[in-house]
Amino acid sequence: MYSIVFIGMVRGMGAPAPNGDGDPRWSDLSARARIRDTALRHYAERGYAATTIRGIAAAAEVSPALVQHHFRTKDALRRACDAHVLEFIRRSTAQGVAGGGIADPGFVDAVHRQAPSLLKYLARAVGDGFPGADALFDEVAAHTERHLAAAVTEPPAPGVLRARAAVLTAMHLGVVAFGGHLSRALDVDTLSAEGLPVVGAALLDLLDPAVTGPGLDDLARQGLTTHRAAGDGAASGP
Repeated sequence: MYSIVFIGMVRGMGAPAPNGDGDPRWSDLSARARIRDTALRHYAERGYAATTIRGIAAAAEVSPALVQHHFRTKDALRRACDAHVLEFIRRSTAQGVAGGGIADPGFVDAVHRQAPSLLKYLARAVGDGFPGADALFDEVAAHTERHLAAAVTEPPAPGVLRARAAVLTAMHLGVVAFGGHLSRALDVDTLSAEGLPVVGAALLDLLDPAVTGPGLDDLARQGLTTHRAAGDGAASGP
């Protein structure tokens, strides 16, 4: 479900997503991927209205004509960002839940390189009411509902799973959307290596294992424990 993406990030933030600021991985991306990833950041940071094709092109180190060649319009580029975020959530939750990846360092390392910018985009898109925001929220909530349904041993009353999924989706989006306030309240950047375990632990404490499935709860807590142990070892040093 959607929460796996955020909880799966509690293993650390050792490598940010490639962003063009001297990051060697940036040159490994295709022009189309660089444009899309740049658009994700611009939409998340500036909003839909203030984002321009020229601005995206300059930051992605391509021409405006190439942006239009790949995506034609700003709205088509926004739809491509929506599709990329949804595919990331589907893939990450499938691998994290079904494959037990949430407790695997390699899986989490791959997730945390992409998740922050994607979650920021998702929160901004839904919060600001981007074109297509309703469909985007509904798809994430429906995806969450399917995973909740797979986790329960006895189906609850009609409508209960849908309500849980919608509230859970909104709750996790709120963690990102109100990240500035949350970081101030906790006195730590909630998307940093220090802040993620704090938020992850709180989320696990708030989520009933009977709702998410005890297996997922155990795996997530295992990942959190491993992360904390690794952090303590790095802090003590040789």
